[in-house]
Amino acid sequence: MRMNSPVSLGALAALVSLIPAITAASDITQDRDKRGLVMDVPFMVEQAGAAGIDHVYDGPWEFFVGGGGAGLDCNGDRKTDLFIAGGKNPAQLYVNKSATGGELSFEKRETGLDPALLENVTGAYPVDIDNDGHKDIVLLRVGRNAILKGGPDCTFTNASRQFSFDGGREWTTAFAATFEKDRTYPTLAFGNYVDRSAPGSPWGTCHDNFLFRPQVDDKSGNLSASGTGGEPDYSQQMTLSPGYCTLSMLFTDWKRSGEPDLRMTNDRQYYRGGEEQLWRMDPQRPPRLYRAAEGWRHVTIWGMGIAEADLNADGYPEYALTSMGDTKLQTLDEEAEEGRPVYRDIAFERGATAQRPYVGDAIRPSTGWHSEFADFNNDGKLDLFIAKGNVEKMPDFADFDPDNMLLGTHDGKFVEAGDLSGIALHTKGRGAVIADFNNDGMLDLLVVNRGGKASLFRNTGAMAQGGKTMQMGNWLEIELAQKGANRDAVGARISVKSGNETRVRTIQVGGGHASGHIGFVHVGLGVAERAQIRVQWPDGEWSAPFRVFANQFVRIDRGAESARYWLPE
Repeated sequence: MRMNSPVSLGALAALVSLIPAITAASDITQDRDKRGLVMDVPFMVEQAGAAGIDHVYDGPWEFFVGGGGAGLDCNGDRKTDLFIAGGKNPAQLYVNKSATGGELSFEKRETGLDPALLENVTGAYPVDIDNDGHKDIVLLRVGRNAILKGGPDCTFTNASRQFSFDGGREWTTAFAATFEKDRTYPTLAFGNYVDRSAPGSPWGTCHDNFLFRPQVDDKSGNLSASGTGGEPDYSQQMTLSPGYCTLSMLFTDWKRSGEPDLRMTNDRQYYRGGEEQLWRMDPQRPPRLYRAAEGWRHVTIWGMGIAEADLNADGYPEYALTSMGDTKLQTLDEEAEEGRPVYRDIAFERGATAQRPYVGDAIRPSTGWHSEFADFNNDGKLDLFIAKGNVEKMPDFADFDPDNMLLGTHDGKFVEAGDLSGIALHTKGRGAVIADFNNDGMLDLLVVNRGGKASLFRNTGAMAQGGKTMQMGNWLEIELAQKGANRDAVGARISVKSGNETRVRTIQVGGGHASGHIGFVHVGLGVAERAQIRVQWPDGEWSAPFRVFANQFVRIDRGAESARYWLPE
C-alpha cells in the first residue's frame, strides 16, 4: 500500500478545519471491528466549499423530487466535470480543475444559455446524441425539457429545435437512453410525475411517459428510421400509458437478448393501483407492458431511485429500488422460465433494506432517493450508495436521515459504513454523481441536496492507525470507444477477470435519480496486480481479451489489437 500524496500548502487551512473529523476517524478501526467489518472503510472528506461548489437545489413543492446532476468530460481532459440542477435556482456548470491525486477543485463556468432555460431544472443526463464526440446534456425540467448540444471547451447550445425535439410542458423527473438495433442515434425515454393540470391534482393524476425514437433526415426530404445520414429527428413521440409518477428509469437487458427493455420505478403515493413497470422494447414495434401472464409480478412501492448491477457475474442483473421505508434488492428467480421477468426480493437476506437511519433517530422510516452500485474501497466487491432525505417535513419519516454507504462483503451481503466513512450529514439528499474526480483511482462522490448546498466528498483512502489514510485495493478505470454511431458504446458489457474473480460493468444512460455519469468505468481489483478485460460491444460482438496491469487508466478502441494506457497529468 502507498500513502496518499502530500497536501498542497494552498489546502492547509481547509485541512486544519478537518482536524476534529480526522481525530474521530482514527477510531474507525475499533468501530469497524465491533461491526465485524473485515474490509477497508473508505474515508470520505467533505470538500464542497473548499472545492468551489456552493450550489443549492431548491424551490416549491414541484422540486421536492428531482435534484440531480450530470457528470461528464466537457473539454476533453478526461476529468469529470459537473452540471447540477438548481430547481428554482439556475442550473450550474462546474469545470473540474482538480490536480491528479490532490484536493478537489472546480471552477464555475457560465454557459451562455438563455437564463430561463437553466431555471426549473430537476435533473440532467449526459449522452452523445449526434455522435460528434462531444457530450450533450438532456435537461429535465418542470416545463419544457431540452437537449443541450455540447461543443469544444465546455460550450453548449440549445439544440432542441435543431433535433426537432418538442420538450413538452410536463413535470419531468426521469430519463434513460439507449441505442436500439440499426439506429445511429439514441432512443430517448422521459418519465413524468404528476399532471398538475388534471382535476383533483395531485391525487390520481400521474402523467403519461414518453418515448422518442429518432427519425433521420436523409437530405432528400424523406424521413427514415434506418439510422443513417443527416441529423437526429425526434419529432415523433410515443406515449407510454399508463404512467404512475415515474421517478427513475433505465434500459436493461435483463434477459440477455441483446435488446434492452425499459424499466421504471414509480411513486405509488399519487396513484391508486400504481405499480412498478417493465416495458417490452421491440425496435420494430411500439413498446408494451409485460403482463402478469408473462411472469411480471405486481410490486407497489414509493419508487424513487433505481440501480442495476450484475452482483455475481452470471449475466443477469440485480436491481436496487429505493423507496420511502425500505430498499428492494431484486434478483431473477432461479426457477423462472427463460424469458420470464419473475423477480424476488433479497434485500433482507443481503442486509440491504436500509429501512431506517443507522444513526440518530432510528424509529421513523427512511426516505431513499438516488441509488448506485460502485466499489468505493477497491476490494472488488460492489458497494451500494443511497442518497437519503425527508421529502420536506413529513412527520412520519425520519428528519435526520443520512446517506447510506453499504459496503459489499465476501459472502454477498452488505454492511453499513456511512457513519464510519464520513458521509452521515444532516442533509436532504436527492441525486448523486459517483466518479473519480481527481484521477487517483478512488471513487469520489457528489450529492445534490434539497434546500441546502451540494455535498462533495473526496475519497482519501482507508483509515489507518494515527488518523492517516492509505491506498486501498488495486483498481482499473476503463474507457470504451467505437467509430460511427454510439461512440461511447452505451449498452456494452465490460468483463474484468483477475484470478478466480470476474467483475462486470454495463455502460448505461439512466437510473439513479435525476442524475447520470458517462466516462471512465471504475473497477476495483482487491489485491490483484493484473487483470484480463473483455468487452461485449452493444451489437453483441465480443472483443479479444486484453491483459493489463492494475492501477491504470485503460482505453479500448473497438477493433484494436491491444488496449492503451492513459496517464493523467
